[in-house]
Amino acid sequence: MDFNEQIKRLRKENNLTQEEMAKKLNVTRQAISNWENNRNLPDFEIIILIAETFGVSLDELILGDKKMNKIEQTLINDGKRTRAAKFNMVTTIIGSAFIILGIIFFLISGASVSYIDSNGFLHENFFLIPLGYLSLFVGIVIIIARIINSIRLAIKERKNN
Repeated sequence: MDFNEQIKRLRKENNLTQEEMAKKLNVTRQAISNWENNRNLPDFEIIILIAETFGVSLDELILGDKKMNKIEQTLINDGKRTRAAKFNMVTTIIGSAFIILGIIFFLISGASVSYIDSNGFLHENFFLIPLGYLSLFVGIVIIIARIINSIRLAIKERKNN
């Protein structure tokens, strides 16, 4: 029995409408309908809540009478994709922050005044230029690494399908 059939069976065994089941699980009626019609799957936290609410084991709910089926593999793949998306977002933000920081260093360096004091010492913010280049370099390396990692994962996923 597939997951969508399990959800429908649990709902009918407990004499619930889609609306009533949705209220028990704090989701919309449309979510229940989508699960029952195999349009999408609930988050893993919701699957645990369903198992607890209706007193069934996760094995029974997810696997039904099969060993390993599509839903289990889909949940595993969704988890991997979610982690990859979070990693991509974080690395993009960090890389962009370094690039912006590098640009700021260059702007400050260009706007700052250099002068020679009465003792003949030159006063300038010379350290801002190398910091600007270093920040740009680090930002670009992080973003390139993220792109390479995304390409590697896409190739790996294509091979698995």
